[in-house]
Amino acid sequence: MKRITLLGSTGSVGTQALQVAASFPERFRIHSLSAHRQVAKLAQQARLFLPAVVAISDESCYNELKAELFGSGIKILAGPDSLRELAADKETDIVLNSLVGFAGLAATLAALSTGNTLALANKESLVAGGHLAMRLALKAGVNILPVDSEHSAIFQCLLGQQPDAVEKLILTASGGPFFGRDLAYLQTVTPQDALKHPNWEMGAKITVDSATMMNKGLEVIEARWLFDIPYEKIEVVIHKESIIHSLVAYHDGAVLAQLGTPDMRLPIQYALTYPERLPGHAPRICWNNLRTLNFAPPDKISFPCLSLAYYAGAIGGSMPCVLNAANEEAVRLFLGGKASFLEIPRIIERVMNKHKVVSEPDFDILRDVDKEARLLAQEYAGMKG
Repeated sequence: MKRITLLGSTGSVGTQALQVAASFPERFRIHSLSAHRQVAKLAQQARLFLPAVVAISDESCYNELKAELFGSGIKILAGPDSLRELAADKETDIVLNSLVGFAGLAATLAALSTGNTLALANKESLVAGGHLAMRLALKAGVNILPVDSEHSAIFQCLLGQQPDAVEKLILTASGGPFFGRDLAYLQTVTPQDALKHPNWEMGAKITVDSATMMNKGLEVIEARWLFDIPYEKIEVVIHKESIIHSLVAYHDGAVLAQLGTPDMRLPIQYALTYPERLPGHAPRICWNNLRTLNFAPPDKISFPCLSLAYYAGAIGGSMPCVLNAANEEAVRLFLGGKASFLEIPRIIERVMNKHKVVSEPDFDILRDVDKEARLLAQEYAGMKG
């Protein structure tokens, strides 16, 4: 029986993780849950799974959650520090971090500092603080199990292989809703257009990141840390069917790929059950209907966010944190109607150009850098040229 701490339980990954856990009641017990503001949904989950602890990171929601769970016997925590407390809880066996954005880094570091196994869906943890997280994981001798479908695929394709035999990692990208569109078209797109992903059901922020191709850029940086491989050996290819989730090329010419339907329950379940494979309920590939698999190079002119991510990763230090913070803020502004789609990469680039890189930032420095980058992104929104 694995005791699971699920951070971000009301989001897309969190709700699907609970579906997986419910499928194996003899294998999993939900030890704790967290949400930011969705009190009603968190309370509903808590009444169903009866965790020992729940946390609401927005302190203003504490009294409402307390009233919802009155008489349940469930311990209730509130405030940003409550997420670190849940992640560091030694009564849990695995922490699934599905928080969104830089906010997930503190919880990632707390889990690893305690020696808890970490199932990671919060890619921003490694983008902003990969050097800190991997150092802690190595020191504690604990696993970081990737939950992103692409990194789960690579993780599976590397099992049993010699690390020095890897020629390159190949991350597949669906291309999002605007694959094949040019800059003239992208000038007119709305948030509603960007949120119509053709293959995946995800939260708003990651769906917009997919549309700009920043999501793939963040995944490139995440892959560099997870698999200890240089950026020049990480390639991105457009694969609009989202059947091949990623590939590993070896120096003898062999290429291993992991295939499956575009369903996040697959990588979530593998992270929670690793090293076992248990029967799952995700849809199977219908081979008789799968006639072709298509591949194309990314359009770096229309979608410059991918190149910005490679650049930030190559610079290193605090620059990836700046990239991530500026992107989070630019996406928020876009979704709020305060920036256009094409302004997203422009804002990010301006913020990056303004930043003075810190080579070995600790968490406190990264937190300050994150705040500064967000303020600059707000300042640059709407500026022309």
